[in-house]
Amino acid sequence: MVAKSATKAQKQETSRQLDMVTQPAKRLRIMLAAGEDVLEVGRVLELSDDNVVGEILRHQGTFYEWDHYPKGDVYDQITHAQYFYHAHSIGGRDPEHGHFHTFMRAKGMPRGIKPINRPDRSQWPSGTDALSHIVGISMDAKGLPIRLFTTNRWVTGEAWYKARDVIKMIEPFKVNHAQPSWPTNRWVNGMVHLFWPQVILLLQARDASIEAWEKQHPGKDAFEDRDLEITSQADVDIAAQIAAVKAALAAKDKAKKANSA
Repeated sequence: MVAKSATKAQKQETSRQLDMVTQPAKRLRIMLAAGEDVLEVGRVLELSDDNVVGEILRHQGTFYEWDHYPKGDVYDQITHAQYFYHAHSIGGRDPEHGHFHTFMRAKGMPRGIKPINRPDRSQWPSGTDALSHIVGISMDAKGLPIRLFTTNRWVTGEAWYKARDVIKMIEPFKVNHAQPSWPTNRWVNGMVHLFWPQVILLLQARDASIEAWEKQHPGKDAFEDRDLEITSQADVDIAAQIAAVKAALAAKDKAKKANSA
């Protein structure tokens, strides 16, 4: 993902190694289960030389840049989680083939969460359509994840919620039905939860990026400025993340036993 929009400090903030021991045990257990789902989906699809991107593009006809796949997006009418896959112009995003965008729609948000108050929200969706982007998942040509990222408001056409509120949408993000691809739905769910701490950091860095941009460009609406696209990003390594989670859980278990001895 081209990083011209994120400052050096913000990129360092979101790419630094996390100390998983600081995460709550309950969250770590959810992350580990999510990681096992991600691995299992990959293992099963690999048996037939498939991957999660190919699954979501199956029976969708010619693949066009910028179009959403599947057509109409993937939307869970019970949880109100949503995602789609698409690609940008070739050569514009390093080795990226395309990326998933994940969202929560208004009906699935925790009670009391509202978009921020801005003088001009004429281009923002409202009511039940006031969705929030959670995180993007960048994929390579082999159907493997490269990095996670967040975007400016205009990129996804969302309403804008503070990071502290979007963070509350991570846990309830789940697409539980089987269409159009149960493996890809399960994998996307798993990625959002496996990298839960990184998504938190990315969302916090996103808000910092917007705030810094407004200070540097007085008189411009930062949320609509086409020069600001990617607001934060972090490379991902599934195996390393799962290993770190297992180590953190083992350390917590060891500390618990020592305290009770």
